[in-house]
Amino acid sequence: MRQDDCQPVLLAAGGRLLQSASGGLVAMPAELEALHSEVIEAQYPLGPDAADGRLLVLHADTEPALRQPAMALRDALAQARNESEYGWLSRAAQLATWHEQHRFCGRCGAALIHHAQDLAKTCEPCGLSQYPRISPCIIVLVVRGDQCLLARAPHYAAGRFSTLAGFIEAGETAEAAVAREIQEEVSIEVQNVRYFKSQSWPFPHALMLGFFADYKAGELMPDGVEILEAHWFSRDNLPDLPPSFSISRQLIESYRRGELG
Repeated sequence: MRQDDCQPVLLAAGGRLLQSASGGLVAMPAELEALHSEVIEAQYPLGPDAADGRLLVLHADTEPALRQPAMALRDALAQARNESEYGWLSRAAQLATWHEQHRFCGRCGAALIHHAQDLAKTCEPCGLSQYPRISPCIIVLVVRGDQCLLARAPHYAAGRFSTLAGFIEAGETAEAAVAREIQEEVSIEVQNVRYFKSQSWPFPHALMLGFFADYKAGELMPDGVEILEAHWFSRDNLPDLPPSFSISRQLIESYRRGELG
């Protein structure tokens, strides 16, 4: 996926990452040489060092942008060789979305320009700066004795179950969001909430904060809107699970190994 002997460059247009001319993720040198400067709308670093590479955003109506199909982001993330490469792709996808969706000032409506120093866009008329949007979420695996709680949402593939998740609200701690989301979605109470790890989740701009929590009280009662089914599963009787690169799967695999924090 990443070319170790040169600076990796990804292409994007219309808020989506593009496949390279070769069908891969990283643009080939000949492909970059053929890009005229007028088709490049913006460029962003993929990390703190130049060697981390760049994201080139192309004008969506130009021939190079129209010629290349959009990247299947979930497939690309599933093929990431390590956490570093996962983060690299996630950052590129989020920057592409942010660039497309933040073109005008939310205060005065003027067109935004790139900030001189920061990874941001700024409004010259009123001085407001806009940074890439990041939406913090909680994702939690609830444990009751030797069982874990998994649920099915309407958009899941048939038979697939996953951990519970939700956005953190304004003024709310992550731990409070864990208790609230679980109560809202499946009507039970939890205790002993403990942090697991975090993961950037570019669908489109979330930061997942992973937790374990212990069951406290109540009977499972899915809300019927966000959650259609919820059941307790044992380690040797797990259903179809999320992909291995996801933090939800990492929570489940940690539980399967008996590593519950």
